Amino acid sequence: MTSRLDDIALALGHSQLDGWLFYDFRLSDPLAYRILGLSEDGIATRRWFCFVPARGKPRAIVSAVEAHRLDAIAVEKIVYRSHDEMLAALRRVLEGARRIAMDYSPGCAIPYVSRVDAGTVEIVRAIGVEVVSAADLIQRFEATLTREQLGSHQRAAGALRSIVDETFSEIAQLISADQPVSEVSVQESVMARFAARGLVTHAPPIVAVNEHSADPHYGPTAKHDSAIRRGDFILLDLWAKETAADSVYSDFTWVAFAGDRIPGEHARVFKIVADARDATVDLVHRRVAAGDAVSGREADRAARSVIEAAGFGDAFVHRTGHSIGREVHGTGANLDSLETLDDRTLIDNTCFSVEPGIYLPGKFGVRSELDMTIENGRAIVSGEPRQREIVAILKRPLD
Repeated sequence: MTSRLDDIALALGHSQLDGWLFYDFRLSDPLAYRILGLSEDGIATRRWFCFVPARGKPRAIVSAVEAHRLDAIAVEKIVYRSHDEMLAALRRVLEGARRIAMDYSPGCAIPYVSRVDAGTVEIVRAIGVEVVSAADLIQRFEATLTREQLGSHQRAAGALRSIVDETFSEIAQLISADQPVSEVSVQESVMARFAARGLVTHAPPIVAVNEHSADPHYGPTAKHDSAIRRGDFILLDLWAKETAADSVYSDFTWVAFAGDRIPGEHARVFKIVADARDATVDLVHRRVAAGDAVSGREADRAARSVIEAAGFGDAFVHRTGHSIGREVHGTGANLDSLETLDDRTLIDNTCFSVEPGIYLPGKFGVRSELDMTIENGRAIVSGEPRQREIVAILKRPLD
C-alpha cells in the first residue's frame, strides 16, 4: 500500500494539489475503499478520513468505536470520540493545506464520482481549505485497468459477439419453424448462454421489439412480454463479464429484422447511427495515434454532430458512451456533452462504450454499441467486426 500512497502523492504534485482527503460513512464511498486497498468487510458505522498529502506522511482519523478500521494501510491515526474531537483532528490533519481533492463533483455533474455529501464538503471549506473534484485522480487510480483486466474484457467481448450471432440464429429458427419466441424467452436464452460460457451480469439483457426499442432502457418482464414474429424489428443489448473479482465487462447492442429485406426507414436510420458511431471511433483512433488528447465531451460531439446534421438531434436522448470497468458503468471518462459536460481525457488502459442511438417513440429505435479500449497508446475496437447493417435474420444464404 505504501507504493499506492506514494503514487497518489506524486500525482497530487503534478496536479498542483496539496492532498486528497478520503472520507466514508457506512460504506458511502466504495471508491475510497478500492483506491486505498481497503476491505469493505466488517462493521463500518462511524465516519473515517484519510488524508494523503502531496508532501509528508498520510494520516487517518478514526472513531474510538472502530479504531482499527484503517489498520490495513498502516498510516498514523488520530482517534476521536466526540464530534468536536473529530473536527479538531480534521483541522490538525489539514493544517497548511490550501487546495485538496475530494470524491465529489461540482453540481453533481459526474454522479459516479460524487460520493462525499455536501455537509462534509462544507466542514472542510469552513476550515479554510479549497475543495476540488477528484474526478481525474479517480480515473487514474480506479478506472485504469491492468493487462489481466483488459484481457478479461476482450475475452468477454468475443463471447458476447458469438452470443449475438447465436441468438439471432435461434430466433430465426424458431420463427421459421412456427415455434413461439418472445422478448422474455430470448432474454432467458441469453442468460443461459452467459452461464454456459462462465459469464455473469448484474442485470438481464434488453430484448426490445418494434416500439419497445424506442425506449432506451426497456426491460421485458413476464407481465410485459411481446412475441417476436415475422416483420418485427429487434434490438438486443447485452453486457456481461467473467466471474473473477476484478474482471471487466463488455457491452454490445445489435439490431435485427425478422425478415429477408430491411425496410427502407429502418435501414436509413441505422446508417445514420452507424455513421455517428464510426465518427467517434475514427476521432479516438486519430487522436490516440497522434498522441493528442481527446475528451469524453469531444468524442460525444463527434457522434452527436452526425445525428444532428441528419435532422434527428432531438431523437438522440442520451450520451454517446460510458466508462466500463468492474461495473458496466465505470468511473472513468464518459463520452458525454449532453447529460454532463465530461471534459476528462480518455486515457491509456481504460475501456468505454460507443453507442449512439435514434429513438422514434411509437415506431422503433436504433442503437449500435461497441466497446473500445486504449492500450499502450493504441485505440482498439473490441469484438470486431462491428455491425455494418441491420441483420436480416430470415434471409437465405446464397447457394
